[in-house]
Amino acid sequence: MKLHQPKPPKFYPVEYLQGSLPMGGFVNNTPIYAVIPSPTLLAPEQWIDNTSRHTINLANKLAFTVENVLTDDEADAIVALTEQLGYRDEAPGIQTPPGMRMNQSVHWLADETFLANLYHRLRRHLPSTLDTDPLADRFSQRINMYKYNQNDVFNRHIDGDWPGYGLSADQKSMVQWPGMRSKLTMLLYLNGPEEGVRGGVTYLYQNDGQRLSVTPKKGRALFFRHGHSPDSVLHEGAKVLSTTSKYVARVNILYHGRF
Repeated sequence: MKLHQPKPPKFYPVEYLQGSLPMGGFVNNTPIYAVIPSPTLLAPEQWIDNTSRHTINLANKLAFTVENVLTDDEADAIVALTEQLGYRDEAPGIQTPPGMRMNQSVHWLADETFLANLYHRLRRHLPSTLDTDPLADRFSQRINMYKYNQNDVFNRHIDGDWPGYGLSADQKSMVQWPGMRSKLTMLLYLNGPEEGVRGGVTYLYQNDGQRLSVTPKKGRALFFRHGHSPDSVLHEGAKVLSTTSKYVARVNILYHGRF
């Protein structure tokens, strides 16, 4: 069953940050969006929990996948929404060396209902503590979306850690949540080979330089440690070979602590 939005969503910028370009340079006033009315992105009444967690053997580093996080219609709805927001070359608040991030991006603040449903689907698969810090009861509302067109790549890197972000009470600005910091990246794949994507696997590197690959699959989520830590996972978004673009959402998994 297709998800229908009764009214076309209206989106508006709640923050402007300096945006970095793939080959170097910056663009001022790159927007981060909020969306009203809240679009129906997840349909809990249509979703059956057949998720499964699979550990990735990456020596002593934490990495795993969870299958069937989204239905096909839900993944399509997220892609459609973010296409309305508009992908652009510059990424707000992201700083990468020239030639590392070769894709398009748009950042947005997802609403609490959407994220609460997503959190509910994934909670049992997430580590309850990391570095003795307990898992927060929510995901950061700031979602980094990436669109990989043909020949796009995200070369080897380690993701930075982030504070939690949300929407202010008056829905006019982005606010930072105190006492929370991300320790895990979630890459939520919104399409894959069955939709015509060729290439675009995610490589995870071991300390000896050997790499393991994770294939994008609609509804699959990949998790791994990030931040300035020896436990963080070096990874790469390999080149997309098809004219069909690859879509992926980065969601930050938050933990409580003194940061």
